[in-house]
Amino acid sequence: MSIKKTSPIFVFVSILMLALFLSNCASTKSKSSTSSSQNQEKDTIIIENDSLNYKLVILDYGFESWLKSKSQRNDYTQQYLEQKNENYVFEYNSRVRNSRGYDKNLYQFSIEYDPETDYGYDVNYMLYHYFLFFEEKYNQNLRR
Repeated sequence: MSIKKTSPIFVFVSILMLALFLSNCASTKSKSSTSSSQNQEKDTIIIENDSLNYKLVILDYGFESWLKSKSQRNDYTQQYLEQKNENYVFEYNSRVRNSRGYDKNLYQFSIEYDPETDYGYDVNYMLYHYFLFFEEKYNQNLRR
């Protein structure tokens, strides 16, 4: 699967987070559910762009509260975020293809991120910060 302007869904994070979410949780509950876990907070962040036909979904416990404690939205340019995301995606996909030495539960699916597509500031901001969260939460270092 590759992300192009004509693809129906931007699947990068939705597949990754679904896999992580299913491997880390026994049950799934929506954020609006009245019966939520006492020890964990489920975060669901969705960003959609109908004109480009993509949908970015981040499902991971603690991400939203972690994000609130980090930098302000306007601390980065979109170009900076795109460059960082391209590097993160490259390293992440390298680990998917060569899982030797890496946790296969963390690197199950390849990420299709087209650097030629303008996903906009919000998607790149969330994606970049999710990579930072991923590194911190799962004790990974995707920066080379």
